Amino acid sequence: AIAPLLLEGAPEITLTSPTDYVVSQRQTRYEGRVRIAGSVKDAPGAQVEVRLVGSKRKGEWRPVEAAAQGAFDIFVTKPSGGWYRCEARLTQGGKTLAESVVAHVGVGEVFLVAGQSNSANHGEEKQKAKSGMVSSFDSLNWHPADDPQRGASGTGGSFMPPLGDILAEKFGVPIGFIPIGIGATSVREWLPAGVTFPSPPTILSRVTKRPDGSWESNGGAYGTLVSRLKQFGPRGFRAVLWHQGESDANQKDPNRTLPGSLYQDHLGRIIRDSRVAAGWEAPWFVAQVSYHVPGDEASEDIRAAQAALWKSGLALAGPDSDALKGGLCARGGKGVHFSGPGLREHAARWAERITPWLEQQLDQK
Repeated sequence: AIAPLLLEGAPEITLTSPTDYVVSQRQTRYEGRVRIAGSVKDAPGAQVEVRLVGSKRKGEWRPVEAAAQGAFDIFVTKPSGGWYRCEARLTQGGKTLAESVVAHVGVGEVFLVAGQSNSANHGEEKQKAKSGMVSSFDSLNWHPADDPQRGASGTGGSFMPPLGDILAEKFGVPIGFIPIGIGATSVREWLPAGVTFPSPPTILSRVTKRPDGSWESNGGAYGTLVSRLKQFGPRGFRAVLWHQGESDANQKDPNRTLPGSLYQDHLGRIIRDSRVAAGWEAPWFVAQVSYHVPGDEASEDIRAAQAALWKSGLALAGPDSDALKGGLCARGGKGVHFSGPGLREHAARWAERITPWLEQQLDQK
């Protein structure tokens, strides 16, 4: 929030919600709710008023009751779109005593993005949203969604800015992302704390060996996932986009390779348990991914496990990113991560999966 510099003891009003570049998940095709909350100081008897102002016309001021401690917290329903400007003011006797403003407030579509490096910032070329209508959340604040995405690992590029641009153009609303991907993680590392499995992943920092020789997850990555789900609340975002599998497929040490049957069980466990923790049946898109380098381009076992989650109805079909090869991969086609053109093609393929499904969701409400 932006507030003017005031003398000590002068009336103050501060907005704590919305924050700049926030995207609130719309409830229908046509509208969504925006939380407006804040606090008032040194303003006995003053009236709190708030409004959301669009680009074409001014919004009406809405009086708000402030609690005894000077806090206010309401929800305002607005048409899908943005950016809106949120304004709050203190008035008394027809005069404005203080005001606070947040410049960019959206009502649109929000997606949580999880998995390993190709769900995070490990692409060869940083991407920038061209529409000005895409933002991302870092666990505390929203920002314009230019790479690298805060909240996910890596310092390079991601598919989120170009995907946001495609969806913003298609649906005419701001797009928000909640990135939590962690490079090189196995699905085993995303399991809830204490869940056991027979063999370890290649990286051991998020797992522990048990006395009986089996292994268990420490639950760190799963804890981050559940924390974000609870932070946004039931239907506070549209869907989870899961892109992961490379670190379970065809490992150099065959003992670290995860059988497809266990991949299916583990990811199914993550989806089901996280839905219970979140308190709602959050939709999951699961990409088909197991590619490493030329000559090691797919694991049919892992791909079949990912497809089995779609066929069971537990997840929705994400893109087949194993098909992105050659110049779409980094290091002249030799890398496991995507080149700049590869990131943009990856985004386009996500959009192909999301768009028809999202149209159906919007038509149902």
